[in-house]
Amino acid sequence: MDPIKKVSTIISKGSLTDVYPGLILANGARMEGIEANLFFTFFGLEAILEKRMDKLKVPTVANPAMHIPSIIGILPGMSAFATMMMKKEMKKLDIPPVREFIEMIHDAGAEIYACKATVEMFHLTKEDFCEQVDGILTVGEFYEKSAGAQIIFT
Repeated sequence: MDPIKKVSTIISKGSLTDVYPGLILANGARMEGIEANLFFTFFGLEAILEKRMDKLKVPTVANPAMHIPSIIGILPGMSAFATMMMKKEMKKLDIPPVREFIEMIHDAGAEIYACKATVEMFHLTKEDFCEQVDGILTVGEFYEKSAGAQIIFT
């Protein structure tokens, strides 16, 4: 089999547990010399919005992997507690916070894009995003950038 030369990762959800897999995959690709594009759409935009990227949380309701009943997950402070615990464990593993991770991935050569339709739907502008966002693309433009790539949807 031919080695993977290019990956395009779509991040469509905005919780910590949904954003990190895409960031880890893109970072791993760049570390292996594989070209990488990140395409943020719908609530995944939270990870690249300047005002929100440092405030992503771990969802505790309707998340069977939390191994707690949803009734416990809705208690005040549960999401904040779960977020604190996850960040603590990630720090032990030297996994950077979202903002720093996006900077690292971008500095390593990955390209970062926001979905034009979602940007328009949420009434956002280029100025709302962190400086690492390379552009706002239509789906067609994303597919052009992804020609020959493995597309990963997280």
